[in-house]
Amino acid sequence: MCGRFVSSSPPDEIAAYFSADEYPEQVIEPSWNVAPTDDVYVVLDNGGVRRVARRRWGLVPFWAKDLKVGNRMINARAESLSGSNAFKRAFAKRRCLVPADGFYEWQRVPGRKAKQPYYVHRSDDEPYAFAGLWEVWRPKDADGNDLEGEEPVRSATIITTEANEEMARIHDRMPVILPPSAWDAWLDPDNDDLETLGQLLVPAPPSVTVLRPVSTDVSNVRNQGSQLLDEVPGPPQDLFERA
Repeated sequence: MCGRFVSSSPPDEIAAYFSADEYPEQVIEPSWNVAPTDDVYVVLDNGGVRRVARRRWGLVPFWAKDLKVGNRMINARAESLSGSNAFKRAFAKRRCLVPADGFYEWQRVPGRKAKQPYYVHRSDDEPYAFAGLWEVWRPKDADGNDLEGEEPVRSATIITTEANEEMARIHDRMPVILPPSAWDAWLDPDNDDLETLGQLLVPAPPSVTVLRPVSTDVSNVRNQGSQLLDEVPGPPQDLFERA
């Protein structure tokens, strides 16, 4: 899964990197510890115009009775998108990229209570483009009817797939990382070839997932700052050999 990531770049830099024509004037504060329900940037196609937009992390399906449903939908499994009531509509029409400088994953360490966090990033420190979906949800009354005059909530989820060989050392899942060659097809809302799109949702090459052990400070969502990315000594590998 992907439960935390890093997003420290301003929207104009994100727009330049992803060749987007528009980006929001209201800036999201840089975060080295993005957590579920935070606002995040996404890249999407809006009427043939590529733009950077804001979304709440944790997709809220249009049929949800309340906003809390999105709290458990921060990730969508690539293998089950087409059959999921929560994600199949967005998979067909509302696909996006979720830019990230890197992400965190935790490894169980034999004999230790606390898991060891790792920061996962590219060796060249270029951004990741996670495959994502977005949706629009309108606040509802007790009877499930849309409330007049209430602002809709636009939210997003990150698609995950099986771990590549490098990530499998610490976890069995990872975000789908799309290469630039796949961006146009993924973002095109008129592209309804879901079978071909599904073939893009595969593990990224191990070469783009460098694992760096970092402090357990990142395990607390309240902690922020670039120091969270500082490398710390990792657990001895013989611990895992003995387990």
